[in-house]
Amino acid sequence: MLEINGLKVAVAGKVILEDINLVINDGEAHVLFGPNGSGKSTLLGAISGFARYQILDGEIIFKDVDITHKPVHERALLGIGLMFQRPPTIKGLPMEDMIRICGQGREVPKELPERLNFAKFMHREVNHGFSGGELKRSELLQLMAQDPDLVLLDEPESGVDVENIALIGESINQLLDRDGLNDNALCPRRKRELRRKSGLVITHTGHILNYVNPDVGHVLFDGRLSCMGNPRELFGCIQKIGYGECVRCSQTCS
Repeated sequence: MLEINGLKVAVAGKVILEDINLVINDGEAHVLFGPNGSGKSTLLGAISGFARYQILDGEIIFKDVDITHKPVHERALLGIGLMFQRPPTIKGLPMEDMIRICGQGREVPKELPERLNFAKFMHREVNHGFSGGELKRSELLQLMAQDPDLVLLDEPESGVDVENIALIGESINQLLDRDGLNDNALCPRRKRELRRKSGLVITHTGHILNYVNPDVGHVLFDGRLSCMGNPRELFGCIQKIGYGECVRCSQTCS
């Protein structure tokens, strides 16, 4: 689904990411851990194609297409969708119109807003005056209407209260085709075969792991992907000894 080779990215002339190599296969969900300022959002922005993220070296391959220098809208049409950590407000545009735009003429199920407890917001302007949980549900609804093949989620649990986090987690599982595929009788390979979508989830707190069970975890530290492995084991290491020691331990063991 996604292959990144030797990616080097700068913002306003400052190098943020260097030598990023990442492969996400069809049906896989990966989680990206890292401290604030480590470049996690920069990586999602570079994959999405936002102009402020200048690619200095490397390549991004999506579904066998080199998208390294393609504009944002072409990547979206190819099947890349993004949940912003801090989404913009769009005054004058009702949510119901935004959902039609995201759906590109496809019929969006009428029960979708109700499933996200969002029906009463459909006449509101996009993200205007929304709380943290409402912003996340707005973003998820737009993604569900878009129906992308690769889902990029930037800290989906941030700013979400206890009442909404379970709903957010359930919606992400549905979005990633992981809903109902947690049956332990199915082997991991068979589960991936049954899924159509792949995902990359950024988390700082790790709370989303209580609701979404990713396949692979990565640690982004000082602008580099420093280690990868079992997501829960990695997060347990981070909680116990911190990012710096976790990375040093991983590098020593390897």
